[in-house]
Amino acid sequence: MIYKRSSALFAEAEKVIPGGVNSPVRAFKGVGGTPIFVKEAKGAYLFDEDGNRLIDYINSWGPMILGHAHKPVVDAVVEKAKKGTSFGMPTEIETKIAELAVLMVPNIDKIRFVNSGTEACMSAVRLARGFTGKDKVIKFAGCYHGHSDSFLIQAGSGASTFGTPNSPGVTQGTAKDTLLAKYNDIANVEQLIKANNNEIACVIIEPVAGNMGCIPPKEGFLQALRSLCDAHNILLIFDEVMTGFRLAKGGAQELFNVKADIVCFGKVIGGGLPVGAFAARNEIMNYLAPLGPVYQAGTLSGNPLAMAAGLAMISALNNDAEIFKRLEEKTKYLHQGIANVLTQNNVVYTINRVGSMISVHFDEGAVTDFDTAAKGNNDTFKKFFHGLLNQGVYIAPSAFETWFITDALTYEDLDFTINAVNQVAKTL
Repeated sequence: MIYKRSSALFAEAEKVIPGGVNSPVRAFKGVGGTPIFVKEAKGAYLFDEDGNRLIDYINSWGPMILGHAHKPVVDAVVEKAKKGTSFGMPTEIETKIAELAVLMVPNIDKIRFVNSGTEACMSAVRLARGFTGKDKVIKFAGCYHGHSDSFLIQAGSGASTFGTPNSPGVTQGTAKDTLLAKYNDIANVEQLIKANNNEIACVIIEPVAGNMGCIPPKEGFLQALRSLCDAHNILLIFDEVMTGFRLAKGGAQELFNVKADIVCFGKVIGGGLPVGAFAARNEIMNYLAPLGPVYQAGTLSGNPLAMAAGLAMISALNNDAEIFKRLEEKTKYLHQGIANVLTQNNVVYTINRVGSMISVHFDEGAVTDFDTAAKGNNDTFKKFFHGLLNQGVYIAPSAFETWFITDALTYEDLDFTINAVNQVAKTL
């Protein structure tokens, strides 16, 4: 494929934007080469500035669960924009989407909308600290909860891609209050709690990790984590920015039948517009300003365009009884097809999958945490990425990211992808 226009645009961007991008993983540092500039998208396809069509497996990193430019979402945004784009005052649509979210998600009474997943997780931790009166937070190596200082302690995703899991600018004071646990290792969590008796406000976790590839929780792990938190008066925070409204109507809480104390959302809940949210039961949410002492605010929080897009999106999901079954079936079909052709071509691999999240790791061992995810052959992944790109298939430009499946994908698209993997596998 030819990428002359993208290359020229990247050169221009580098002069005025750090690294030429506004989010680091887009820069292709993890895979080499020049990033692709998108001109437009529709359904399951991206169309770049050079006129190439690409089958899209990142889907704006998750929110395009029904495909790009989904008509009900676009129409809702257009109609809302005609009436004004921002007011800094309450609007009825904020209540409507809040009511629907509370209806769909188990174990929440109230929800507060913000502007990003980072802001949602940051606010949830502040609320947990304020509610419990304790300072320390347990997070898991490889889990990414945004770029707030508290979370850039061995984060996954872009931080791993660039080899700098501990970002300069994060103070030692902040770092000392963030305790690092091993994903899927409940004994490790127990040790941390024992060593920091009555100092831990919350445990925050991606119930299905998506920033070291897709990594499912081991059977019983989330349930054991819930029990530990109950025993030690610790709040359990589920970062469902990726999994919320994607794995089920009620997200991972519904899928695994585990109740979190606070849940963070993003991506799907905004229909592709910048948005985040955090939610909990009344006694916790009522600790938030203006009702309580924990302060959180945002001029554009509850922005009418984001609320319109989000309401149209989750309404469509709520009204489609078969949507999550279809997504899981398509993802399973892709999984089996890729596994078959990689095996036939003697490529060493492991594939992880939960619902409509999937990742391919070039290592034969089970991938269950950050350490095992890091064992994958990154040189093979780079060849795999660029090989698929040349075949017209776009996956995340990092070995530490999950793929996201959209319902707009047809089985012809999936077969095209499997054939592309077969062609690339012959070169690995």
